[in-house]
Amino acid sequence: MGAAKGKSAAVEIDTGERTVRLSSPDRVVFPERGFTKLDVAEYFVAVGPGILRALRDRPTTLQRYPEGAAGEFFYQKRVPKNHPDWIPTATIAFPSGRTADEMCPTEVAAVIWAAQYNTLTFHPWPVRGEDLDRPDELRIDLDPQPGTDYADAVRAALELRSLLDEFGGLEGWPKTSGGRGLHVFVPIEPRWTFTQVRRAAIAVGRELERRMPDAVTTAWWKEERGERIFVDYNQTARDRTIASAYSLRARPHAPVSAPLRWDEVEDARPEDFDLATMPGRFAEVGDLHAGMDEQAHSLEALLALADKDERDHGLGDLPYPPEYPKMPGEPKRVQPSRAKHEE
Repeated sequence: MGAAKGKSAAVEIDTGERTVRLSSPDRVVFPERGFTKLDVAEYFVAVGPGILRALRDRPTTLQRYPEGAAGEFFYQKRVPKNHPDWIPTATIAFPSGRTADEMCPTEVAAVIWAAQYNTLTFHPWPVRGEDLDRPDELRIDLDPQPGTDYADAVRAALELRSLLDEFGGLEGWPKTSGGRGLHVFVPIEPRWTFTQVRRAAIAVGRELERRMPDAVTTAWWKEERGERIFVDYNQTARDRTIASAYSLRARPHAPVSAPLRWDEVEDARPEDFDLATMPGRFAEVGDLHAGMDEQAHSLEALLALADKDERDHGLGDLPYPPEYPKMPGEPKRVQPSRAKHEE
């Protein structure tokens, strides 16, 4: 892969299912490494079975970069009106009560079609088109705060793995975020609402925090987090999404969110997985998360833990993001330092 020089005509990308037209294939998307729009499309073809598995039948928000990875971007939630009729859609509801039709990919060609519109990162909802109100994945985002790095996220992830096993024999599937963090996805039965799944995520975060108090935090307010790994429980709230496996991230070296085996988490380096290296890795090991769809765990043990936290320790809900309507039982959304100042 590499930069093409001069302006070239549109090309056709064959996905094996259908052919998708790609205009301006030589336009540079990642300036530092010279990767072009064609390189991006060919990358998505190379990892096609993996990214399709991550997106299949899921309402998906597109993170688009019209000026390339170094330029401005926007999130497209509503599928363009001119989208092909072979790309299914689903009507999702936001916390505000508004709705939108989002694309629900069912074939790799949909990913290439989105790449034609300068999509680098795909943000699938944790639900399928047949049940838009009950997630089938518990997604745990281990987010390094200033002063911490990937190695700190690894230590938290390894403890998280043990924790999940203890509470219902849950199996987590790790991947790099494409930055310094780690994501761990747990396939679950689609029996619980977004609110209940978020409650389970909070319980996970609090238990991990108890086990690693100097290394992990669930503090929503940045001023309270310190140099710890933040368990971003709000990534499980309705309309909050996490970059899919195999998505490209808009950083200079064109990193990707890479699925990992647990036995390679500790030795992995996020910078090793990028647009140039991932196709070879995928050809060698395939989609390491291919088995996720064969599992569906119960959240009952984690929800029981949440009940115990509230009953025995008075630990109820935690703040939602600022754009959300006030939720029942939610504490005040006031920055601690500001609340103390106003007393």
